[in-house]
Amino acid sequence: MDTIAQFLTLIRNAGAAKHEKVDMPASKLRAGIAQILANEGLIRSFKVAKDSKQGIMRVYLKYDENGNHAINSIDRASRPGRRIYVKSDKIPQVRSGMGMSILSTSKGIMSAKQAKEQNLGGELLCTLW
Repeated sequence: MDTIAQFLTLIRNAGAAKHEKVDMPASKLRAGIAQILANEGLIRSFKVAKDSKQGIMRVYLKYDENGNHAINSIDRASRPGRRIYVKSDKIPQVRSGMGMSILSTSKGIMSAKQAKEQNLGGELLCTLW
């Protein structure tokens, strides 16, 4: 099972249904992606609660004044059956710079902007705008 695709789908569906928050199983990879989304202002915040298993992550979604979800589109790029790796100079520009990409690099999960600044490439996890 592709846990990143499940994470992105839960956020996409909760935003379409206008939910305030969404709960899902936690992992370090999901927390890294959620941290980038929070830093970019696409979600309000997230919390990871420990339990007897792997923990639960609660993501608080963000909407504009008209009630539209802050994330218009969120798509998985690299999949378990087809990994997509990019070099630092080949990181794709999403929607002419209006969107962003999230990468998994040797230094951790980071946005495309951070990866370009540090001259790092890696696996292209998802694109969003």
